[in-house]
Amino acid sequence: MSHFAEPSSRGLTQVAHVRSLSGMLNQDRIDIQESMAEPVYGAGVWHFATYVDRYATDGYGEPRTILDAIKLAGEVGDLSVLDLNWPFPPGDITTAEVRQALAEQNLRALAVTPEFYTGRFAKGGFTNPDPAVRREAIDLVAASAEVGRELGVDYVKIWPGQDGYDYPFQADYTDLWGKSVDALRELAQSFPDLKFAIEYKPREPRNRMVFSSVARTLLAIEDMGVDNVGVLLDFGHSLYGGETPAEAARMAIARDKLFAIDVNDNFRGWDDDMVVGSVHLLETFEFFFALDDAGWQGVWQLDQFPFREDPVEAARTGIRTMRAFHQALGYLDRDELAAAQAAQDALGAQRIAKRALFRALAESESE
Repeated sequence: MSHFAEPSSRGLTQVAHVRSLSGMLNQDRIDIQESMAEPVYGAGVWHFATYVDRYATDGYGEPRTILDAIKLAGEVGDLSVLDLNWPFPPGDITTAEVRQALAEQNLRALAVTPEFYTGRFAKGGFTNPDPAVRREAIDLVAASAEVGRELGVDYVKIWPGQDGYDYPFQADYTDLWGKSVDALRELAQSFPDLKFAIEYKPREPRNRMVFSSVARTLLAIEDMGVDNVGVLLDFGHSLYGGETPAEAARMAIARDKLFAIDVNDNFRGWDDDMVVGSVHLLETFEFFFALDDAGWQGVWQLDQFPFREDPVEAARTGIRTMRAFHQALGYLDRDELAAAQAAQDALGAQRIAKRALFRALAESESE
């Protein structure tokens, strides 16, 4: 998740795809698409941090501040926006300094992510059994929202990583649910001009988290009864939570609650935060197709953790792959796909998707 280890404008690209039929009787037809607006690309600023784990407790590189990370983000070249941890790591950096650093790199703050998932909140943030600590967590998120207002962010990301439980009989599930819902309702009502996006995750650091799936998160939002709380769908969390990310996206969009996305990849057993498209190419393409087909136009945001890779190159690779997905959407014969899906023709639908995807990937990797 978004955590340091350390103690734009939307362009229009022409995707005019002129293709002629080869004359073969069974040649697949691809519709011509005149133009598509290229997405805005973003990243969590932690993408450019250094990391520790329980083995390499000395870290996987020299410590960096958020100002160092912003400078590295500026080297990527195709990033427009960043999601920022708050308090700004390592903790003594002002909003004015961050604003200046962003301006120097021609970047904008997309979101702030309050760090109420640290050791201080080991027994929970919104669900902590100590009322004083619970209030501290709510106040920390409120303070981050004030910073977000100053920076002009689109939303406050809520990742309540410590809210959950680890053992049977440890907690009253109704109590955990109620405290989570009440805390977010209070924040949303206190900041009606801001959006709050809940990033759900099945587990880690808790063995079971309160907001563990898209369905549970949507139910909680319904219980809150507010309009400015929605879902941030992390592709990797959805994968290793046993969901189909494209289906999860459709569920949130159908309720007008998909506020943001984070994309990455994993081997489905853990939140590996690998470079987007590393493992689940077809499912990632289906995810972006679901967004595009529903008319969703938010930022395509990287949430990658390049422990051992160069962070700038990892971001460039992720964006190149996302750009290929975007190009593939233009190559996709949507009428043919719709017909295959209406017949639930699995092999036919996959052939249509692969034809568009592999063409775009081959082009992107040959540039």
